[in-house]
Amino acid sequence: MDRLDEMAIFVAVLQYGSLAEAARKLHRSPPAITRAIASLEHRFGARLVERTTRSLAPTEAGARLAEKARVLLSQYQDAVEDATETQLSGLLRLTAPVQFGRKHVAPLVMAFLAQNPDMQIEMMLNDRNLDLIDEGLDLAVRIGHQVDSGKVARKVAQVTRVLVASPDYLAEYGVPQHPSELARHQTIMGTLRAQISEWRFGPHEDGLRVRLSPRLLSNDVESQLLAVRSGQGIARLLSYQVMDDLQAGNMVRLLTEFEPLPLPVQLVAQQVQQMPRKVRTFWDFAFERLSALPQLHSLTPSSKQ
Repeated sequence: MDRLDEMAIFVAVLQYGSLAEAARKLHRSPPAITRAIASLEHRFGARLVERTTRSLAPTEAGARLAEKARVLLSQYQDAVEDATETQLSGLLRLTAPVQFGRKHVAPLVMAFLAQNPDMQIEMMLNDRNLDLIDEGLDLAVRIGHQVDSGKVARKVAQVTRVLVASPDYLAEYGVPQHPSELARHQTIMGTLRAQISEWRFGPHEDGLRVRLSPRLLSNDVESQLLAVRSGQGIARLLSYQVMDDLQAGNMVRLLTEFEPLPLPVQLVAQQVQQMPRKVRTFWDFAFERLSALPQLHSLTPSSKQ
């Protein structure tokens, strides 16, 4: 086994968190993975990985080596790709929120595949923020502020949380003029997070709080949209989710002066400088396509109530 291969195995072991999982991902036998790590530790003269009953983690020396190994492996891959001048190839794995992924990420993935016939892409659509390392993902499209300082985030656009209702509902129940009036209205809410049934208002959501007794709870955005269109109540959704309905007159935007600050739409990855060429190319492609979408920018004044 050559030394570059040992480095690749070491990085994979840390990425997947176990010798067995690294063996499965690399299509190697577990003893081969164990021998590679032992050989690398012998050559390095120090323990690189701490093994526990549940998982493993790099030692201080292992973390330093892993950082340099990732750079080395990336540079090696770039050198091979530049020398051969082949088309992009290989597997790229990404994640995105479910509805956003269906509506906006899937089309750009299809366009990218059409331009790069040797590429393979795996999309994992999930409204939970999947861990890039644990899930073996190359990048993510996320809505909201990036809280992990160890990741790199690139803002492509922004969306707003808006209150909407159908014209028929408002004709029957009236148009609320203040958030405090919402407690007397029929409301529709999501169930993705365990939380008190309330909506918060103001730029930083630290002002008004309105407790609600929702008529409908659903973890599916399409079900919430259907309920709003059919006049079942008022919902709070993201601007990209309701823009078509607002423009078509199927929904009305409410209480705009009380809306929270917009949320960023971001591309998230482990690092940028040492990205494999296929990931970096998709990163730039996705940024260009997503940042150009009108649905991912501020709603026009004509869409306000």
